[in-house]
Amino acid sequence: MLTDRPPTKATAVWTLVITSIAGFMAALDNLIVITAIPDIGEDLGGGIEELEWTVNAYTLSFAVLLMLGAALGDRFGRRRVFGVGIALFTASSAGAALSSDIGLLIAARAAQGVGAALLMPLSLTLLTAAVPAERRGMAYGIWGAVNGLAVASGPLIGGAVVEHISWQWIFWLNVPIGIALLPLARLRLVESRGPADRLDVVGTVLASLGLLGITFALIQGNIDGWTSAPVLAGFGLGAALLVAFVRWELHTDAPMLPMRLFRSRAFSTVNAAGLLMYLGMFGSIFLLTQFLQLVQGYSPLEAGVRMLPWTAMPMIIAPLAGALSDRIDGRLIVATGLALMAVGIGWQAAIAEPGLSYAAQVAPFAISGVGMALFFAPVSALVMNSVRPAEQGIASGASNALREIGGTLGVALLASVFSARGGYGAPREFTDGLTPALWVGGGALALAAVLVLLAPRQRPAGSVAEGPAPALAEPGPARHSAPV
Repeated sequence: MLTDRPPTKATAVWTLVITSIAGFMAALDNLIVITAIPDIGEDLGGGIEELEWTVNAYTLSFAVLLMLGAALGDRFGRRRVFGVGIALFTASSAGAALSSDIGLLIAARAAQGVGAALLMPLSLTLLTAAVPAERRGMAYGIWGAVNGLAVASGPLIGGAVVEHISWQWIFWLNVPIGIALLPLARLRLVESRGPADRLDVVGTVLASLGLLGITFALIQGNIDGWTSAPVLAGFGLGAALLVAFVRWELHTDAPMLPMRLFRSRAFSTVNAAGLLMYLGMFGSIFLLTQFLQLVQGYSPLEAGVRMLPWTAMPMIIAPLAGALSDRIDGRLIVATGLALMAVGIGWQAAIAEPGLSYAAQVAPFAISGVGMALFFAPVSALVMNSVRPAEQGIASGASNALREIGGTLGVALLASVFSARGGYGAPREFTDGLTPALWVGGGALALAAVLVLLAPRQRPAGSVAEGPAPALAEPGPARHSAPV
């Protein structure tokens, strides 16, 4: 990893602040629109399919372009591309707020996703380059806590803004933050690049279009039907393109995503667990937020407040868990977190009834929140420690892309189970669908916990050299960053 100057303690602090805030903006917009959909429909019109795309356009462009964002950062400079991502995200947020019809809003949301895909993977790479190895566990914990809180609190913040101001302000909020971050990123972040001398254009196109086909099919499955021609074509074409991507990466001299990374048991198992975690978490939050509103009768803001035992936990627990991961095997912390989330979601499935009181939900919400915090704290370190320093940018992009795909799959899959067994009619009909859907989400989280334990044991960051693991080493000298 090439840097333009050695990082200092002040640089590490500034990098943590800037990347955490930027990551918060990008992660927040995953679910913030959900509580605003009725108001958006009333103002801009459009059928249910168009309104769903105000959520899906962001998720789709974000998921399919994450690896491209990481590759562009490696080629043209991570600080530079990170700044471009912030600028695009800020401008498209203003465009979303100013949208006068549903089509313009969908286009602006897609542009927001592109900006998020440029900044999100590079935020973690910039943080890794700026923080000494023995302090990265705590830094990752804070970064993960902020991002986890953003994902989970999207419905709360969106509900509060929509209820007390207007739906446009869920987008206007990003603008002053983005404007403030731009000069800070330019002045306070250390520039770095990956070792690649050229961009893998063919690999980037194949991966992006393949993920586009798969993600489009997952999103459209509940709209057009899982056996409809567009959905089957999306799955088939997407799978074929991803197979072509793998074949290309195995033979090109400058691969965007070196396939040998997946020969690492640590890299493969941790990323598979991350996909399953987002599947269970996103799908469960999507349905439980609606349960609080449609069955229990709370307003969007009231529903968000009542999820605080879940959503506020990352800010309390994750930094502590991150510091702990500097001293003990991070796998155990992540697996414990996933197991707790599985217990919390399973508990919700077991008690879901039309007359359920909120008091009965507090404990499972809190358990899920502690579990989510324990996952986000050390999982980034597990991913970054499983690859060479020069490949951490693309590893971060691949890891984030897999999680976003997992989130998209989670909403689609759990909503499909919900629709097959229940619906939006009477409260009993809703809980008839909610219960099996939550069991599926809890099962995915339990499987993720098992997968993490299959990864090889990693020593604490402070005792590990910054070089690659022996299984990932390549012949010849590697270019590294300045000592930190």
